[in-house]
Amino acid sequence: MAAGEDMREEGRRFTIVPRGEFSLEAAANFGFGPRKVEATASGSSMRMAFCADGYKDHAGVVLHQDSRGVHGDVAGNAGTEVVRNQVARVLSLDHDGDAWLNVGNRDPVMDRLQRTYMGVRPVLFYSPYEAACWSIISARRSRAQALEVHIRLSAEYGAMFTLEGEDAYAWPTPQRMLELEPLPGLPEERLRRLQGVATAALEGKLDPAALCAADPARAMGEMLNLRGIGPFYAELIVVRATGVTDVLPAQEPKARVYAARFYGMDAPPNQEAFEALAEPWRPFRTWAAVLIRVAGDSAPTEI
Repeated sequence: MAAGEDMREEGRRFTIVPRGEFSLEAAANFGFGPRKVEATASGSSMRMAFCADGYKDHAGVVLHQDSRGVHGDVAGNAGTEVVRNQVARVLSLDHDGDAWLNVGNRDPVMDRLQRTYMGVRPVLFYSPYEAACWSIISARRSRAQALEVHIRLSAEYGAMFTLEGEDAYAWPTPQRMLELEPLPGLPEERLRRLQGVATAALEGKLDPAALCAADPARAMGEMLNLRGIGPFYAELIVVRATGVTDVLPAQEPKARVYAARFYGMDAPPNQEAFEALAEPWRPFRTWAAVLIRVAGDSAPTEI
């Protein structure tokens, strides 16, 4: 069985200067999907390992934040500018945080949440390709079981980086995925679905910029063409992996449950009522829905 490639190249650095408030500590603690909580004890850094945009190379990054910006030290064979732009998208640093705060000027509840969770922005999947693969792996499995498979495949068929003294594993490239055979925890049908995702990535159908620029309904419809991807995961790929800011999730019931709590409703709104409630959140309805989910998962009911 082939082992993952060991990537140890170092010495490259980039800086991203956030527009508006941003907290790297909050981003590092933004755990979801295959992402674990990656903050150090001091909360001052974040580690990333991923298949880079273009889906041919890998990157490992250690991020630190100071008064001058967010600094990334890069390892791997992906170009520094590619890595910088991908990190900016994943951390939602490619948008104006001050414009996001303007939503609070129109909505007192959102203003209160923004102040409580100052500097919180959506943290995305590394790419639509990785989001689609996670969707296949995690379907009808516990998160712990899916994580075990994800880590094993990354370690054996992806790339390994040593970041701040710890091993970090990047997901296999699509080409590598096409070379896999069924193995324990990854039966043939699930592997074929992953390979269908890999083929779509190689054909350019999972390009993050193209999906972000497309009409959201059309983009989600295209994701439904992937074997094993239903409406919930189609929305997850488009909303949580491309960098869109103004798509209101329809398949995320917890967002409506928490909206009812924060807006003093007797019951969760239906989709039509949720859309009406979200009008003041434009052009950041995606960000607002994510913030409501973050607050609902962690906040006392009186916030």
